[in-house]
Amino acid sequence: MDQAAQTMIDNLQKNTGKSLEEWIGIVKETGLQKHGEIVKFLKSDHGFTHGFANMVALKAKGTDAGSAESPEHLIDKQYKGKESLQPLYLQLVSELQKFGEDVELAPKTAYVSVRSKKQFALIQPSTKTRLDVGINLKGKEPEGKLEKSGSFNAMCSHRVRLENAEDINPELISWLKEAYEQAK
Repeated sequence: MDQAAQTMIDNLQKNTGKSLEEWIGIVKETGLQKHGEIVKFLKSDHGFTHGFANMVALKAKGTDAGSAESPEHLIDKQYKGKESLQPLYLQLVSELQKFGEDVELAPKTAYVSVRSKKQFALIQPSTKTRLDVGINLKGKEPEGKLEKSGSFNAMCSHRVRLENAEDINPELISWLKEAYEQAK
């Protein structure tokens, strides 16, 4: 199991007080079979974010971790050949999860969407040496490392380029927190 998947499983236990196996048991007791029904149940009845509900639903259905819809598989594909950037990703995810229980990570083919009620950021390994963080930050003029997103991603107003752990600093976290607050 990759580190990102293990982090999600550890955070599930920490956030809910129940292990992945316990949640799988709860889901199986409901008799729900469809992925979407399981996700809806976990979100509405237990307050899960979409990312955690999706992970538990996949595991409860016994979906192969290598399937295209598996968040872990999508993240593995993003970092193939860019493994040195994965610790930056995990450090950033750890900071984002401190914002609140409603922070949801939704891996896509090329990036991870970060949402609350709506997307406020995305994390993308753009090159072998650079992780780009797109931020949807209305009314903020570009300054320093906070640049206009340009052609990077039309869903974000700004981009910050990360090359090492020192780039995940209080300034970046404050921009992300501001975008998170705007997305509520």
